[in-house]
Amino acid sequence: MTTVPMDIVNDLFLRLPAKSLVRFRALSKPCYHLINSPDFISSHLSRVLQTNDHLMILLRGALHLYTVDLDSLDTVSDVEHPMKRGGPTEVFGSCNGLIGLSNSPTDLAIFNPSTRQIHRLPPSPVDLPEGSSTRGYVFYGLGYDSVNDDYKVVRMVQFKRDPDDELGCSFPYEVKVFSFKMNSWKRIESVLPPIQLLFYFYYHLLYRRGYGVLAGNSLHWVLPRRPGLIAFNIIVRFDLALEVFDIVRFPEPIANGDVDIQMDIGVLDGCLCLMCNYDQKYVDVWMMKEYNVRGSWCKVFTVQKPKSVKMFAFMRPLVYSKDRDKVLLEINNTKLVWFDLETRKLSTLRIKDCPSSYSAELVVSSLVLGCKGDLDNIKHRKEQRDKEARESKMLQNSKKRDDFLSKGFKLVL
Repeated sequence: MTTVPMDIVNDLFLRLPAKSLVRFRALSKPCYHLINSPDFISSHLSRVLQTNDHLMILLRGALHLYTVDLDSLDTVSDVEHPMKRGGPTEVFGSCNGLIGLSNSPTDLAIFNPSTRQIHRLPPSPVDLPEGSSTRGYVFYGLGYDSVNDDYKVVRMVQFKRDPDDELGCSFPYEVKVFSFKMNSWKRIESVLPPIQLLFYFYYHLLYRRGYGVLAGNSLHWVLPRRPGLIAFNIIVRFDLALEVFDIVRFPEPIANGDVDIQMDIGVLDGCLCLMCNYDQKYVDVWMMKEYNVRGSWCKVFTVQKPKSVKMFAFMRPLVYSKDRDKVLLEINNTKLVWFDLETRKLSTLRIKDCPSSYSAELVVSSLVLGCKGDLDNIKHRKEQRDKEARESKMLQNSKKRDDFLSKGFKLVL
C-alpha cells in the first residue's frame, strides 16, 4: 500500500462501501487516518448521495433489525446494537447513514449500522404539565441541519388530562430538540396556534405517521383537514436550523379535497412527497419539485391496488432504480415492490432469508458518526484498556522479579 500514491488510494476508497472501509483502516496508519478524517467522511457521503451506490434496506421485524444491500439481496445481516433488549426497538428515521433508535422517550440513540457506532442521547425527562394525568403519544424525528452542520432529534410528547378521555380537544404538549453537536436537549417553549392541532384528539388515529419526514432542512408531519376544526389540509414542518414550526401548503387541487382521503407524506429523490389514498383503491403520489414552493407540486404517478394484497392501507415510495424507470414502494409495512413507471406493473422485491413480515427504511452506506460513537462506551473502553495495560505491566514486573529470584538463588547440589 506504501507504493500507491495516497491520492489514488483516496479515489479508490471513495468508491467502497462503509463496511469495507471500516476494515481497511487496519491496512496502515495512513489509511487509518485517511478513512477517519472529516474531509474523507464528508466526500464519501457526498458521493454516495449523488450516485445512490451502496444503498441498504433496513428491515424491522418483530424483535430484530436486519440490513440487506439493495444491489445484492442474497445476504441478510442481523444488526447488533447496544440498544437491543427483550422487546422491540423502534426506528424513527434515517439520515445520511444514521438511524434513530428508541426504547422509550428517555432511552434514545443515533446509530450507524455500517460502522456499528452509536451515540446514546442523554436522558431528558418527560415532565407532566399541571393538570395532566398521563402521557399520550410521542412523535420523533431525526434530521441533518445543513445550516449548522448538526444532527438533531425532535421529540414531541402529547399529554392527556384524563386517561379515559379519547375525545378531548386541548391536549398539552412538550417539544424538545436534541443537538448532536452540543450533546444536549433544548425545549421549544411556544409554537404557532395551528401547529397545536398536531396534538389534538384526532391525531391518535394517525399514529403511524408519527415519525418526521426529512426534506429541505426540515422535518414534516401531515395534518389532514377536519370539518369544523381545520379548514385546509396542511403539512406541519419543523425548521431544523431556526428550530421553529411552520406549515407547508398542499397542492391546490387537493387542499380542500374529500376529507375521507387518507394522506401521508414521504421523501423521494430528496423531494417531499404526498400520498393520497382513495378508499384503498389507488394512491396518487405528488412531489414538491422545489421545496416550499406551492406551485411546484406535481402528480408524478398513480399506483392501483395490487391484486396480491387484501388491503391497500399504506404505501410510500423509497427510491428510484438506477435507470430511473422504476420506483421501490413499501406497501402496508409488510412488503416491498418495484413499480414500473411505464407499464404501471408491480413486481415483488424478494429478499432471501428475510422475516415474513417487516417494515423498511432506506439507509445509505456512510462513515458518519465515525469513531466518535457513544461517549459513555468510549470512556468505558478507555478505562478497560487502561486496566488491562496496568494488569499487563504488573504481570511483566512479576515475571521479571520471578526471573531475578530464580537466577539469584540457584541451588548448588
